[in-house]
Amino acid sequence: MSESKPSVLFVCVHNAGRSQMAAAFLTHLSQGRVEVRSAGSAPAACVNPAAVAAMAEVGIDLSSETPKVLTTDAVQASDVVITMGCGDTCPVFPGKKYFDWVLEDPAGQGIEAVRPIRDQIERHVRSLLTELQPH
Repeated sequence: MSESKPSVLFVCVHNAGRSQMAAAFLTHLSQGRVEVRSAGSAPAACVNPAAVAAMAEVGIDLSSETPKVLTTDAVQASDVVITMGCGDTCPVFPGKKYFDWVLEDPAGQGIEAVRPIRDQIERHVRSLLTELQPH
């Protein structure tokens, strides 16, 4: 991990659902102790409205977020890279920790289907945070 604070990059294909929710949870739960990024290998035009609504239910506002394209620089600047179904499109660099979270894609699904994905992401993020910031 970096000297100051750890840096985490969440990557999914569209950067419109899973990676946005994960980044928002980590930003919220870490209270500034972790540098958080998210990106997609083929970013969508906007964040999934069902993901925005599901996160609003737990008090986290995603309405101003926009999908971002995955860059080599973002990967190089991160200590931990977490992929969520982006396949082999994520560049791999020595010295980085890589994790792949197997999560259902919320694209095209309603809020009823997105809630369990959101809750699974929150559990993963809480576990990650414990690993990044041992007590």
